[in-house]
Amino acid sequence: MAPADDNVTIGVLLAGGGGRRAGVDKRFLVLEGQSLLHRNLAFLHRHFETVVVSLGQGQQLDLGDAAGLGQTEIVTDAWAGSSPMAGIATVLQRHRAPLFALAVDVAFPDQAACARVLAALPGHDLALPAIDSHYQPLFAAYGPGCLPVMTRLLESGRHSLLDVLPETRVAALPFAGDEPFTSINTMDDYAAARLRAGGAGRGAAPPAGPAPALVAIVGKSDSGKTTLIEKVVPELVRFGLRVGTVKHDAHSFEIDHPGKDSWRHGQAGAHAYVVASRERLAYIARLDGEMPLADIARRYFAGFDLVVAEGYKRTAPHRVEIFRTGAGHDAPLCEPGEALALVTDAPLDHAYRFGLDDGLALARFLVTRLDSLRRY
Repeated sequence: MAPADDNVTIGVLLAGGGGRRAGVDKRFLVLEGQSLLHRNLAFLHRHFETVVVSLGQGQQLDLGDAAGLGQTEIVTDAWAGSSPMAGIATVLQRHRAPLFALAVDVAFPDQAACARVLAALPGHDLALPAIDSHYQPLFAAYGPGCLPVMTRLLESGRHSLLDVLPETRVAALPFAGDEPFTSINTMDDYAAARLRAGGAGRGAAPPAGPAPALVAIVGKSDSGKTTLIEKVVPELVRFGLRVGTVKHDAHSFEIDHPGKDSWRHGQAGAHAYVVASRERLAYIARLDGEMPLADIARRYFAGFDLVVAEGYKRTAPHRVEIFRTGAGHDAPLCEPGEALALVTDAPLDHAYRFGLDDGLALARFLVTRLDSLRRY
C-alpha cells in the first residue's frame, strides 16, 4: 500500500510501554506465530519508507528476526516518562515531517484504516479514528504542527495525547468499531485476540501448521540444563507460546511397567502402542535407530510454537549453551559461534550472554527469533 498522502513516509512503532496492566511485556506476546513487536514492525515496513521504533529513556530492545525486515531506526525519547506523546514528539523533532504512529500492542493493524487516516491528514495537524466520542491516538497520523503543542505539554509534565487535540487542527474519522486498531491491554484481550486469529483460546491446541520453532539447551554434565528449562519454559508460556520439550537420553529407557496391560501389548509384538487417559497420553514405539531431533519436532509437535530440547549437543540445529562455573569444567562445550546464546556465571564473551537465573531475558531472546528457529 502506498500512503494516500505521499508526504507521510515515516511509520513509528511506539514500543516503550511497560505492559503494567497485562502483567507481562506485551511486545513479546505471540500471535499467529510471531511477537507483536515483529508483526507490527512488518506492517510498518510494508507501508512506509522510514520505520522508527520509539523507546523510553534507559530502554534497550533486541529486534531479533525483525531486524531483517529492513532498516529500522531506534530512537530514545527526548523527554522522560516513556509516554507515547514523548515518543511521537521526539520523532517529529528529529525528522520534521509527518508520521504515522502505531502502538506495539495493536493486535491486527488494518491497511484500509491506515489509508483512511493518512488520506485525512492534509490540511490538518492530526488525523485519528473516532468511535463515537472515543479517540484512537495510538493509530494516528501526526504533522509537525503538533510539535510545539506537545513540547509545551511535555515540559509541563503532561503526557496525555488527548490534551493535544484542543490546540491542533484535528481530523476525527468516524469508525463503526475498533477492530482495525484493537489494542491488547489485558490478558483477557490477548485471549480474545488469539480466538480471533485462529479459533484457539490461550493454552488450547491450534490447528497443525508449519513445523514448530526448535532450540536445544546444551552443556556439559551438571551444568544445570534441566534447571534452565524449568526457568525459561514458564516465561515462554506467559508470552502465549505452546511449548513442547524433548529430553535426550543416551541410554535405553523404559516408561512402561512390566506386567501392565499396555506393556503386554508391546510384548505381543505391537510396533507402537498408546496409553491414554483423560489427562495424559503416551505414545510408545520401537525404533531401529535414533530418530533425529528435527524429525521428532516435526512429527510429534505439529501445532506447537516452540520445542525446547535438552541435550542433542552435536546434532541440534539451534543451541543455547549453559556453562556454570560450579560444575567443574574449564571451558564451554560449544566452539565460538556455535551457540546462539550463552547462559553463564563466568566472565565469558558472547554477543548474547544471560545470567543463570535470567529465564525471562532468554525467553524474550527466543521469542524474537521464532522465524530463525523454524529453519532446520
